This record gives sequence, C-alpha cells and structure tokens, in this order.
Amino acid sequence: MRKSVCVVALLSVLLSARCQNPSYDLLVNLYVKAFSPIAVREMNLYHIPASITLAQGIIESGAGQSRLAKEANNHFGVKCHKDWAGKTFHQDDDKPDECFRKYGNPEDSYRDHSYFLAQRDRYKSLFSIPLTDYRGWAAGLQAAGYATSQQYSEKLIGLIEKYQLYVYDSPGPLPAPLNADSAGDFARYGWVKSFREEGFARDGRKIYLNNGKKCVVARKSDNLRKLADLFDIPQNRLKKINDLPYSGSLEPGQVLYLEAKRRKAEVKTHTVEKGETLYEISQRYGIKLKILCRLNGMIPGIMPYTGQVLSLR
Repeated sequence: MRKSVCVVALLSVLLSARCQNPSYDLLVNLYVKAFSPIAVREMNLYHIPASITLAQGIIESGAGQSRLAKEANNHFGVKCHKDWAGKTFHQDDDKPDECFRKYGNPEDSYRDHSYFLAQRDRYKSLFSIPLTDYRGWAAGLQAAGYATSQQYSEKLIGLIEKYQLYVYDSPGPLPAPLNADSAGDFARYGWVKSFREEGFARDGRKIYLNNGKKCVVARKSDNLRKLADLFDIPQNRLKKINDLPYSGSLEPGQVLYLEAKRRKAEVKTHTVEKGETLYEISQRYGIKLKILCRLNGMIPGIMPYTGQVLSLR
C-alpha cells in the first residue's frame, strides 16, 4: 500500500485531466472532498465559480501532491510578483529558480487566489460571466494568460465535467464540510474544539494547531501505521512524538501530534477533571508527558486526583 501511494505521488504531477489512473481519481476525489467547502466560500465572497477554483487547484497542485503544494501550501502556482511581501519558495518553472508565494496553510492560498483574480485588471472581464458558465470562465482565464499552456481551458473543462465539479457552482448557504469529524468522536476530548483549524489532510480530515504544533484527531478505523503513511512520518517517530507505548488501534477522538510536543504549555496550570489521565492532559496542552510528570513530581501511569492543580510550565 505504501509503495503504491509513493508511486502515485511521483506520477500525479504528470497526469492530465484525461488521466484514467484510478489512483489519480482517488486523489482528485479526496482533494475535492477536502477543499470544496473552501472553494464554495470563496465563490460566495468573490464571485469565482467553485468548479473553476477546484479545477485550477487540482491542475496546479497535482491534486495536492506537488512539491509546491506540500512545502509551500501554494495550490495555484502563484508566483511572487512585485507586490508580494510574504514568505517565498523557489523552484524551477518556466525559468530556473523562480520565486513562488509561500503560505501558512492551504486556505490562505485559496484566499490569495481569489484576491489575485479579483484585483488584477486583466481578469476584470471574467466577473461579468455567470457563475454557472464554467466554460466561459475557463476560456477567459486562458485568454488572460493565467497559464502558458494552450490547452489550459480544455484541461479545466475536462476536469470539471469528469468529476462533476459544476455541482458546487450554485451560490447560497455553505454546504456542511464533507471532512467534518463526527460529534461522537469528541465525546471524551471536547477540548479539541478549542484548537485552531490549520487546514486539511489528503484524506479530508482537519489538521489543527495547538501550542504551536500540528495535530489531528483519530477516527474509529485509525492506527499508527495508517496515520504514519498518510502524513509520511516514520511510525516509530509518530509513536515517540505522542508518548505511546503501543502501535495498534487508537481511540476515536484521540489527539495525535504530527510534530514533537513542547516542554511547556501556553498556560501555567490545569485543574484535573474527573477521569482525566496525565497522558490526556499532556495531549490537551501539547506538552511532553515526561516533562509534565517531572514538573509535578509524578510517574507516568499514576492517576491524578480530581481537583489536583498541575503545573504546565
């Protein structure tokens, strides 16, 4: 399984909208599942068809698998230009070592894509085209020089029709995010809702930021190996990051960090609630378990008592 995913990642940037590879189809469907709510939100705000935005994102990012998308969160191939003052990412394109915009998360890339089209005179005529006319938008983008490929509009239209992306072009209330974690998964870990949402993984699940570190919420079918493959993190490292003594199944709602936790939390103390373990508290605040124990003179595995005030820094 891991080998096939790696092969898809290497080949996906070479695939066109006509590609019949079922693995590529899976990548596209996961991409649409993750980013269609964002594309619809941008459509309602900036009058850009969600189908066009999604199709451009799929082409420019290789369905989220390109180096530019993975390392710079740039899903639309937007280059720096003279008005860009943010972070940058360099790679060969039409010319060697070209400058591309680098974002903190994919959502920022989607928003900047909307700004990019809405604020430039050469795209102004597009905004008189109805939202449901994705063919007109595709032709207009090519005519305005968005991409150098002479088949750019054809590729956009092919993707939109093959994957029925036009269903997202009806303005109105935002659809419920398809990647939303079920409420039941938060039954024991309700505090996850306070985490900052940072973006989406390839399979559509949310990525959160807590204490400055990225994390995700485990689903019923998850285990360490599955998540290690999904995020391309060695299984032993994922196990070590999360202070886990095992490599098997995970509890639904359990928080798993994708980066090493910190030595101190953002707050000074925590008052223990009924049934809480030291492990759960360490995950709640993104602090290493051994540091939490050391700060409070405790041994991992010992249950703190309800009402106990624990030092977190």
